Parts: sequence; C-alpha cells; structure tokens
Amino acid sequence: NEGNEYFKEKDYGRAVAAYSEGLRKKCEDPELDAVLLTNRAAAHFHLGNYRSALSDVIQAKKLKPTHLKAIIRGALCHMELKNFSEAIAWCEEGLKIDSREKKLLEMRVKADKLKLEGILLETQTHFSTPWQGRAVMGIDLLCERNIKLVLEPSNEEEEISDGLAEISLDGFHSDNATGAKVHLDPDGNLNWPVLFLYPEHEQTDFTVAFHENSRFIDHLMVMFAELPPWDLERKYLPSNLELYFEDEEREEMYEVNPEHTLLQVLQHERYFVKAGTPTVLVFVKRSAFSKKYFSGKKVHRL
Repeated sequence: NEGNEYFKEKDYGRAVAAYSEGLRKKCEDPELDAVLLTNRAAAHFHLGNYRSALSDVIQAKKLKPTHLKAIIRGALCHMELKNFSEAIAWCEEGLKIDSREKKLLEMRVKADKLKLEGILLETQTHFSTPWQGRAVMGIDLLCERNIKLVLEPSNEEEEISDGLAEISLDGFHSDNATGAKVHLDPDGNLNWPVLFLYPEHEQTDFTVAFHENSRFIDHLMVMFAELPPWDLERKYLPSNLELYFEDEEREEMYEVNPEHTLLQVLQHERYFVKAGTPTVLVFVKRSAFSKKYFSGKKVHRL
C-alpha cells in the first residue's frame, strides 16, 4: 500500500493523501475503510493535526466498533487535546474489548491522574532567576526573525517579568485548546501552534507544530485531502480558498499568499502574534459570506 510506504518513510503528508485517495475509491468494504481511516488518523497525529485524526477514528469506530487501533488512537488524540475525561472513556471502551491492552491500561492511569491533579486549570507562571536566560533566548530568536508579539499590558514590574518568562521557548504559553507552544527543533527552526478559523461555518482547525518554513498551501492540501463534514456544499477545496489575517488595531484585513511560508507571514509589518498562537482566517473565494464579513473593513489583497 502506497500510504503505508509513505508512513514508514515518515512522509506523513503524502501518507494522508494516499489514504484519502484509497477512501475516495469507495470500495464498499467497511472494514477496509475503517483501516484506511485509522491509518490516516495516525498520519494526521504525527503531523500534529489531532482534531483531524480524532475525526477519522470516530468515523472508523462507526464502521467497526471493535477496531482497537482506532480506539487507542482516539484516546491518544484526546490526551493531546487535554480532554482527559474523554480519553478515560475511550480507554474504558477499549479495555472492554481487550482488558490486557497495555497502552490503554497505562493511558487510563495517566489520564485519571492528570484529571485529578487539575492539569486543565491554567496556572500563573512566576518569574524566577533560572527562567531569565531562557526568556532572553526566546526574545532574541523572535527578534532575529522580525516577529512581533502582543503581550498583555501591565503597570507592575513583577507582571512584566512574568511576561518575559512566558516568551521563553520553553515556557511560551498560548491560549489554545491543547496548551501547545512554539518550540525550537534540533535544526534551529521554530515550530508554531497555528489556529485556522472558518468564520462562515464557525469551525476551527488547529495545527500543533507548523514548521516556520512550511507553506500554507502544503498544510491546506493535507487538511482538505478530504472535505470536512460541515462543508455540505463541497466548496472548501485548497485551490478555492483565500487566507487572511486581521489587523485588529486598524480593523483591516490582509490577504495571505498560500505559497508563502509561515515565517514570511509572521514577518509582515502588520502581523502580531497574539497569545503565542498565529491565527489565519479561511474563506471561500469570492463568496457572499466573505463580502459581508469584509464589509466596513479595509482589505489589502494580493
């Protein structure tokens, strides 16, 4: 299977595309479709697309309720998304099928512990001397790239110090569903959590690790390898989409070239990273909704 070969080579983007192609053939074999969905979920998982992975395993489980690999993958997705109660439920469902499954047993204990410890509650990061060097390192890396951040205003010196600590790459906080944060890979490149908003359908998608030198079009090709269930009119095709970011201060919209990398967008003179998470709005080209959404705002097009 072509998808499996790509997966073994860790080319997860092509693996997603290959599994999607297999699903489009509609072989009318529920068991095979369940396997393809679970395999695609695994590829999405390795790309950090946990919500897409979860959507796939939910579909796989509907086709084959006893598919243990799908249940394990679903539990893993919920763990990454910090949905510990749901992770516990999926683990328990899988353990009814195989009470000795080691991964589920270990995950069940871990999820229960995290839930009890209240990991979901946000905690205040306090400034301390060991963080200072890391904070400076984080600021330097962002300044070198000409990336601008939006920090919460503060009149208290201590609170400003807390903010600096949060800029450190090891403690960069972002107000997103997964608690993901920007991190430096072994090659010295930044990987960012990126939020995609679909205002027309009030939907979101979240990429946990968007490499700064990756193009938006490449992510769109993976994310929309198969149309999402909420796209009933089948309009959300990569070639039929427009990307924008919003300058909230000026109430202006800037169109994003999908061929550009994340770093190129973040370096735009009017792009400010808020809460540690770059955000992009996605619209269907020349749609009635986008015209209404842009009404009253200045739009800078390509």
